[in-house]
Amino acid sequence: SHQGKEDDSDVSCRKRKVLHLVSQWTSLYKDWLHEDEHLKQFLKALKLFLNVLDDVYEYPILEKDLKEFQKILGMHRRHTVDEYSPHRKNKTFFHQFSVKENWLQHRGTMNETEEIFCRVYITEHSYVSVKAQVSTSAQEILKIVAEKIQYPEEELALVTVSFSGEKHELQPNDLAISKSLESSSRMFVYRKDLTDSLTPFSENEELQQRSVRILGINTWDLALELTNFDWSLFNAIHEQELIYFTFSRQGSAENTENLSLLLQRCNEVQLWVATEILLCSQLCKRVQLVKKFIKIAAHCKAQRNLNSFFAIVMGLNTASVSRLSQTWEKIPGKFKKLFTELESLTDPSLNHKAYRDAFKKMKSPKIPFMPLLLKDVTFIHEGNKTFLDNLVNFEKLHMIADTVRSLRHCRNNQFGNEVPSKEHHELKPYVHHLHVIDNQQALFELSHRIEPR
Repeated sequence: SHQGKEDDSDVSCRKRKVLHLVSQWTSLYKDWLHEDEHLKQFLKALKLFLNVLDDVYEYPILEKDLKEFQKILGMHRRHTVDEYSPHRKNKTFFHQFSVKENWLQHRGTMNETEEIFCRVYITEHSYVSVKAQVSTSAQEILKIVAEKIQYPEEELALVTVSFSGEKHELQPNDLAISKSLESSSRMFVYRKDLTDSLTPFSENEELQQRSVRILGINTWDLALELTNFDWSLFNAIHEQELIYFTFSRQGSAENTENLSLLLQRCNEVQLWVATEILLCSQLCKRVQLVKKFIKIAAHCKAQRNLNSFFAIVMGLNTASVSRLSQTWEKIPGKFKKLFTELESLTDPSLNHKAYRDAFKKMKSPKIPFMPLLLKDVTFIHEGNKTFLDNLVNFEKLHMIADTVRSLRHCRNNQFGNEVPSKEHHELKPYVHHLHVIDNQQALFELSHRIEPR
């Protein structure tokens, strides 16, 4: 409504802008709106649609915009100009608006086809990371873990262990992930002995079972599989996840699922590097492993995967790895020089200037280092007030929007989906199910065991 001080043309123009803005917002975020009950109620209670129906009688120019809005909302009934009359009852139209919610379908609560990372612990501190659907059976997960730790599947059992210590053996057809989520417990792989009792793996046994498989894999292919996996996670992130992550720190996990997967992956790649090196007791093989990881990091940079690149460099710089003086002394000079060059890109000085300059020069598609992107959004959010003198600080929102919009630039094109060499058929499961030790104290103990002070 207006007070009659403006020309009709100005009023209709302003009304069109409002309708266009809401239409764009609804179209862009319609897959998200149903996740928040308040937003659904807001759209229903807003009565914007009803108000526009009334306005069309006075401002026929709104009719075209209204039809677009109808399409977005999923309203297919055609209205006549007479129906827009302000003298008609609005009840029918409001009912139409309320029941037509089939446009809010894409994302909902976690369903059976949703993929998440789950951790299957082998010992207290060592686990295999498995990306699987919520509907994946216990038998399927057990098969993955058995292959990863090179142990006969029939001699293993999948067990949920609650924080109180209560144990429950999962049956082959049980939905393993759902069971562990319901009981808020960890999943463990236990051994079955001859008496059919369950025995956990000990740290020493797990260490003895370990063999260095990575040395026989082509370095470029390994980097490429890391990039393909990271791209699948990065490409699934919705821009609004960065906003939810920054503005809604509490209780926003259901709105940041894809972003959380990529952040978890970055952390696990870092732990994977340290785990592989520290579980290698032979000095000569350990030197080969460090060289291999330096090459993998260089290949990830060449493939424009800065997320895994950062994770690998940080893994090599982990205190438990960097203290291995005997290992680093035997690294050839050219590899040390290459690693120094790679390290310089992770230098945080001048607000990560080296990384930002290099990343700008890279063509799309490319995968950014997500923790730094989130840091930028958080810095803008916390360093600027959202309201100034009771007015919205649009300058702050523009800065956040520009930062978040950079995701679009990174995803302008698709990766070429280059396929690694066929000879490494085990490469994909190896990369998809990383075996890591998620405990810094355990990593330090391994470090001091293979290279005492």
